[in-house]
Amino acid sequence: MNAPVTLIGLGPMGQAMVHALLRAGHPVTVWNRTPSRAADVVAAGATLAATPADALAASKLVILSLTDYQAMHDILGPATEALAGRTIVNLSSDSPDRTREGAAWAEEHGARFLTGGVMTPAPMVGTEAAYVYYSGPSDLMEAHREALATIGRPRYLGEDLGLAQLMYLANLDVFLTSLASLMHATALLESSGVTASAAMEELMLTLVGVGEMLAVGGSPGAQIDAGEHPGDLSTATMMGATADHVVAASEAVGVDTALPAAVQAYYTWVRDNGHGGDNWTRIIDAMRPRNGTPAA
Repeated sequence: MNAPVTLIGLGPMGQAMVHALLRAGHPVTVWNRTPSRAADVVAAGATLAATPADALAASKLVILSLTDYQAMHDILGPATEALAGRTIVNLSSDSPDRTREGAAWAEEHGARFLTGGVMTPAPMVGTEAAYVYYSGPSDLMEAHREALATIGRPRYLGEDLGLAQLMYLANLDVFLTSLASLMHATALLESSGVTASAAMEELMLTLVGVGEMLAVGGSPGAQIDAGEHPGDLSTATMMGATADHVVAASEAVGVDTALPAAVQAYYTWVRDNGHGGDNWTRIIDAMRPRNGTPAA
């Protein structure tokens, strides 16, 4: 029999994880602040614990799928005596610093800790497309890799307990900004009578083609690491001019300009600081901390 697993938090993501674990043959104990949310997974074979302490006692491996790290403290705070000897795998979202603080808190009560970020929507949990970032003690990762792999392919980043959270947030930075730009561009096209359906069909071509377009100019990451920003294929001046035009077009039809103006400001900074002939990647310097304070 596969090792038992406890899962606390039965939102859509938590429920999907339970089903994946059950399909893989793991006995699963669950707890949720709203017990009725457990009905579906209990019908599938999970066991509903009466209290968080009972849920912790049922398994050595405990997975948390909660709103944030404060929820962990709220739920497990009254049950700290049951934490000793457990491995807590917290897949909730929060800041890297709060992640490290949460890990220290759990360890003070005798638990060991892995942190993670799930890089897939709930319907894709347990599929080949799913993957999860993890960081924390490597021996814990290896000890529980098989069970955790039922949720999604583990991508272990190292011992720093905040790193998986940071990688998760960095990916969501790209994702959320892309979604916002998709909606802004759709609103811009609507101003000329283009339906959202027609707009998004065209805009998705750009969104899915970004990786291929970047590869044409080599590896942007490697160039940034080397401090190089070759402007042979595109320049910050050229890209900045386009950003200016997007802002102007938005203003002309009354579409909100906050998002394109933020992008425009980065290119303006690059040009104002004498790097207009460099590649668009030079805008990273407008974002990096300078002299101990974030770039304006």
